[in-house]
Amino acid sequence: MMRIVVLGSRGQLGRDLLPRLPGDVIPLTRAEIDLAQPQSLLEQLATLKPDLVINCAAYNLVDKAETEPDLAWRVNAIGVRDLARASQTIGARFVHFSTDYIFGLDSKRNIPLGEESLPGPVSVYGASKLAGEQLALAANPQTLVIRTCGLYGVWGSGGKGGNFVETMLRLAGQGKPLKVVDDQYCTPTSTVDLAEATVQLLATGATGRFHITNAGATTWFQLAREIFRQSQLSVDLTPISSVEFNAPARRPAYSVLDCGKLAGCGIVLPMWNDALGKYLVERRSRTG
Repeated sequence: MMRIVVLGSRGQLGRDLLPRLPGDVIPLTRAEIDLAQPQSLLEQLATLKPDLVINCAAYNLVDKAETEPDLAWRVNAIGVRDLARASQTIGARFVHFSTDYIFGLDSKRNIPLGEESLPGPVSVYGASKLAGEQLALAANPQTLVIRTCGLYGVWGSGGKGGNFVETMLRLAGQGKPLKVVDDQYCTPTSTVDLAEATVQLLATGATGRFHITNAGATTWFQLAREIFRQSQLSVDLTPISSVEFNAPARRPAYSVLDCGKLAGCGIVLPMWNDALGKYLVERRSRTG
C-alpha cells in the first residue's frame, strides 16, 4: 500500500485532498513539520518512510511578504528545496503546489500562459514561489509542480484569509459599499476540483510542471458580482483599478493559466462559475 505524507494538511486544499488520496495517508501540520525549520525535514521523512510527499504548505501572505521577504523565501524557496531533497534521499516522489503569481511581468499579455511560458513575478511572494519550483525540480527528478490560481474551499471559510469568496460574503453582510479590482484577469479555482484533478494526475505518474485551474477567465470584480448574483444578494459593488486599490504587493494583470497539457491527460475541470455555484451550495448545506 502506498504511503503518502501531506504537509499543510489543515489548509483548505489539504483538507479537500486528504480524503481523496489512496493508500495510507499521513496528514502533517506545521507543528509537526515546519518548512522554516529544514533540519527536521529529513529526520521526519526518514522515520515515516513515505512513497510520496505532497506539499500544500506555503507562506501565502502576498502583501505581508513585501515587508518580511526573509520568511517568505525561507518557507517558499529554501524550505521547499530542502523538502524536495529529503524526499529524493528517501526515494519518494514529491508534489509541490505553486501559483499563477510567478507570472505578471508581461503587462501586455492577454492569452493563457502555458507551463513553458516565460515567468516574471512582480512581487516577493511570486519570486519566492518561482524559486521554490525551480529548486524542487532540480533537487528531485521525481517532482511534480502544480500551478494553480485563486483558491477557495469550504475548509477555508473560517480561516485567516486566502478565500476571496468568503471575504466578499462577509463584507456584503456588513452592508457597506464594496470596491473590487476589475483589471486583473485570472481563473478562481475550487479546492475540491483541484484536489480531484491532482489525484487523477498522480495516477498517471506525471512529473514536471502542470497547470490545474477551473476553466475560463474572469476579473475579481466579475467574480464578486457572480458571487452576489448566485447568492441572491444586493450589494453596492463598484469596479476599480489596481492603481486605485493600491495594494502593497503588485499582482499580475493577466495570469490565466493554459491547462491544455492537463487536458492531454484526459483531465478537464468545470467552468469557474459552475464550480462557484457548487461551492455556494455546499457552503449553504454546511451552515444551514
